[in-house]
Amino acid sequence: MPPTTLQAESTLTDRYQTTVPDPIRRVLKLKKRDRIRYVVRADGTVSVERAGVDHERADPVVGAFLSFLARDMEHHPEQLRVLDSSLRARIAALIGPADVDINEALTPDDE
Repeated sequence: MPPTTLQAESTLTDRYQTTVPDPIRRVLKLKKRDRIRYVVRADGTVSVERAGVDHERADPVVGAFLSFLARDMEHHPEQLRVLDSSLRARIAALIGPADVDINEALTPDDE
């Protein structure tokens, strides 16, 4: 096993989530929404690496829709609107309140 050049620790929440420590994010050049891959070796060691987009597992419908949106914005920029307070209020009225506590423990069914 090569010598350790960087170590960092983080804590698991009740939902088994953790924050990737800043030094690790910088080394791996991670940005928000990037994917990471955990590799567990036979000897029990684990490595974390930056993962690329898994095209096999990506939802083709979502990808096609995002491509459609990108083309539409490119061809019709005049249709883009600022998210002003009245549009925000309309969206809020349509979706209603969403009370989410990311620190709440998972139920046994969710585990």
